[in-house]
Amino acid sequence: MSRLPDILDQMTAILNSLKEVMDAEQQQLSAGSVNGSLLQRITEDKSSLLAALDYLEQQRRVEQEAQRCANDDDVASRWLNITQKTQQLRFLNQHNGWLLEGQIARNQQALEVLKPYQETGLYGKDGQTAGQPRSGKKFTV
Repeated sequence: MSRLPDILDQMTAILNSLKEVMDAEQQQLSAGSVNGSLLQRITEDKSSLLAALDYLEQQRRVEQEAQRCANDDDVASRWLNITQKTQQLRFLNQHNGWLLEGQIARNQQALEVLKPYQETGLYGKDGQTAGQPRSGKKFTV
């Protein structure tokens, strides 16, 4: 008996989980303030799901090659579902990429605004605030 239907079902489940993770990523990237640690966790979850999906794709190819002669409408229906989900996730990932580029651009603009106010030396070699007039008196403790 072929494992192909089970593999396709697992792929569909992972694609559904990937959609949830990518929706969370989009929500983070659309927020006014990005939570860096949460975005990092989302990225790790996405990478893990993609690795599992890659493994299942390899298994699917092996099973499909073994079953090349069989014609199964159920398998074809499952595969169509997977290709449609994959296409939707591709567009979502592209949109999230645009959001990420926007976040990077806004951060860069904020840095450019702050750059003229950057002080190069807040403290001098003696540990005193640079630019402060000194009274000339030394205190010892």
